[in-house]
Amino acid sequence: MPSGRGDPDRLDRLVAEARRNRERRERGYREQALKRLPWICARCAREFTHATVAQLTVHHKDGNHDNNPRDGSNWELLCIYCHENEHARVLDDAGRGVAPGGGTGARATHRPFADLAARLKRGQTTEDG
Repeated sequence: MPSGRGDPDRLDRLVAEARRNRERRERGYREQALKRLPWICARCAREFTHATVAQLTVHHKDGNHDNNPRDGSNWELLCIYCHENEHARVLDDAGRGVAPGGGTGARATHRPFADLAARLKRGQTTEDG
């Protein structure tokens, strides 16, 4: 083994172990959430049955997947579509300078459509005249 290089399979083992741990943790809180909460999406109110429950996901309200209190207070069940939308909203908010906690960060100052109404009005006058 050349100096400065570790076991080449070490990274693969670490990634596999991390995935196993995440899946084990997710199974644990998912099973608990499905026992505690009604099988209804908290956003769109779609109801789920044993046949469709695979499309129901557990969303962590505070975004911390390691925050799993026994009472389930950090969980809500969302369908896969609403869950995706919720996470996309967080990404959108981050792009607009809104922090996940609701605070604001740096915001863009460029307003590309600030004078759109005036431009449209000028265009109408030119075409009409």
